[in-house]
Amino acid sequence: MELKKLSETKAKLTIVATEEDLSPIKSRVTDKLAKDVKIAGFRKGKAPKKLVEKNVDQQALQSEFLDEALTIFYYQAAKNAKIRPVAKPEVTIKKFVPFTTLEFEAEVDAVMDIKLADYKSIKLPKPKAEVSAKDIADVVNRLKIQVAKKKEVDRPAKKSDEVWIDFKGVDEQGKPVAGADGKDYPLVLGSKTFIPGFEENIAGLKKGDEKNFEVTFPKDYGVKALQGKKVKFTVNIKKVNEVIEPELNDSFAPKVGPFTTLKDLKADIKRQLEIERQKEINRQYANTLVEKITDGSKLALPEAMIEHQAQHNLNGLKRNLTYRGQTYEEFLAGEKTTAEKYEKEVVRPEAERQVKASLILAEIADNEDIIVTPKELEVRIQILKGQYKDPQMQAELDKPESHRDIESRLLTEKVLAKLEQYSS
Repeated sequence: MELKKLSETKAKLTIVATEEDLSPIKSRVTDKLAKDVKIAGFRKGKAPKKLVEKNVDQQALQSEFLDEALTIFYYQAAKNAKIRPVAKPEVTIKKFVPFTTLEFEAEVDAVMDIKLADYKSIKLPKPKAEVSAKDIADVVNRLKIQVAKKKEVDRPAKKSDEVWIDFKGVDEQGKPVAGADGKDYPLVLGSKTFIPGFEENIAGLKKGDEKNFEVTFPKDYGVKALQGKKVKFTVNIKKVNEVIEPELNDSFAPKVGPFTTLKDLKADIKRQLEIERQKEINRQYANTLVEKITDGSKLALPEAMIEHQAQHNLNGLKRNLTYRGQTYEEFLAGEKTTAEKYEKEVVRPEAERQVKASLILAEIADNEDIIVTPKELEVRIQILKGQYKDPQMQAELDKPESHRDIESRLLTEKVLAKLEQYSS
C-alpha cells in the first residue's frame, strides 16, 4: 500500500493484492454463491467447492469477488495509512487477473494529520449545582397556584388573580409575530411568566375589556428573532378568577404529590432542582472542555464534511421554525439579514466547529483505545426502546443509521468521561 497526499484533505491510495491475499475472499464468495447452485447428485449447497466453481455463474463470481475485494482492501489501507475517509472513493482498477492479482488506486476526501492539543494537561474543575431557599419557595408558590381554588369575579383584575386572555402581537409594520399570540390563556398576574410590561398592562382590566399596548422584548429573550423587538399587543379579557391559595402546611404536601409533610415536599423539590441544574452544568462543562481542546488542536477539514453538516443544521432550523409557525424568510427578516449572509456568517462557522469537535473526539477515542462494544450498544438501544413506546419510533431505533448515531453518542459520552478524569 502506498499513500500519496494530493492536498491537505485529499489522498490517493495505491493498493496491490496478491493471490495469497485474494484466496480467502474467493473462498468466501464461492461459499455464498454455492447456496443457490444445483448440481446433479448433490443436495443444494453441499457440492464440493471446486465443482461449484465450475458450475457457478462466472460473471457473478468475478463481480461479487471484485466488489468485496475492493471494499476490504480499501478500508484496510485507509486504516493502515491512518486517514479518515469522509466520502466514497473514486476507484480506478489498474490491473485485475481474476482471483490472483488486483491492483487499484482510490482517491478520497479524507481527514489527515490531526495535531491534538495536550488534552491531558487541561484542568477545568466542574461546578456543583446549588439550590437556594428562594428557588425552593418559588416552586412551592407555583404549586400553590396549581392546586388553588379559583372563583370567577366581576371586578378589575389585580395582582395574584388568574386572568384568561386572548392575545395577538404584531410588529411595527402590522404583521403577525410568530409565537406572540394565544387563545384562552390563563395568566396569573404577578407570576412574571410573560415579558416585562405585559402583566402590568393587564392589571385593572375586567371581563369583556380589550386593550392595545406596546412592549419591547428583552435583549436576552430566548427567541433571538424577538430580542429587543417592539411588539403591539391586542388583549381581550375572557374572565377574571380570584385565586384562593391553600395554607402552606403539612396538609398541603399530599395535594401535590406522594408526600406526607411539607419538609418532605421541599426536600424532593431541592433534589429535583439539583438534578436539573447539574445536567445543565454538565452540558456546559462538556462544551467548554471540548472547546478548549478544539481551539488548541489543528487539522484541515474536508469541504464535503462542512457542507453536509451545514445543510443538516439548516434543515433542522427550518423544521423548528415551521413547528413554531414561522417561515425561514420571516426568521431572516427578524434577524435583519439575508439567507446568503446568515448561512455564511452563522450556519457555516457553526458547522465547522461541530465537524472539528467530532473529529477531535474521534481521534482522542483512538488514542485512548476507547470503543463501544456490541453489548453496550444493545443495552442503550433497549433503554431507548423502553422510553419510546410509539411503534414508529421503535421501528426507527431498529434502523442501521439509528444504530450508528446511538453508537456515536455513546462513544462521545465515554470520551468526555475520560477527558473529565484528566481535567479534574
